Amino acid sequence: MKLTRASTYALQAAAYLAELQDDAPTASHVIARDRGISEKFLLKVLKPLVVVKVLLSVKGPRGGYRLARPASEISLLEIVEAVDGPIRGTTPNGEVLGLVLQKLEAICQQTADQIRAHLGGIKLSDLSRAEV
Repeated sequence: MKLTRASTYALQAAAYLAELQDDAPTASHVIARDRGISEKFLLKVLKPLVVVKVLLSVKGPRGGYRLARPASEISLLEIVEAVDGPIRGTTPNGEVLGLVLQKLEAICQQTADQIRAHLGGIKLSDLSRAEV
């Protein structure tokens, strides 16, 4: 499996927030600076995490982002799929879908299901240094 840059940055940002000792919001520029990520790109990957309620966005001069739930309740699957969309097992479709391609499609789907199950079982607290 190969993670996209977007999902890698989202995982890094979420792990960063999980490692913080307090529950106060953290500004995106602080996360970007500390993780070496472009703030403009980081904002694009934080938005879908707010939509799926992995993160909370707090407006105002002391605003920023914080985890919406404990790190032990957030799976890596939630973060990856929020940013990149559902993990699917597909093969390129041709005009004629022969038996071999049907079998390959089934194999790819089984593999995707296994990856989804595995990532769903790994919690953000496992990735970060946060206490469970």
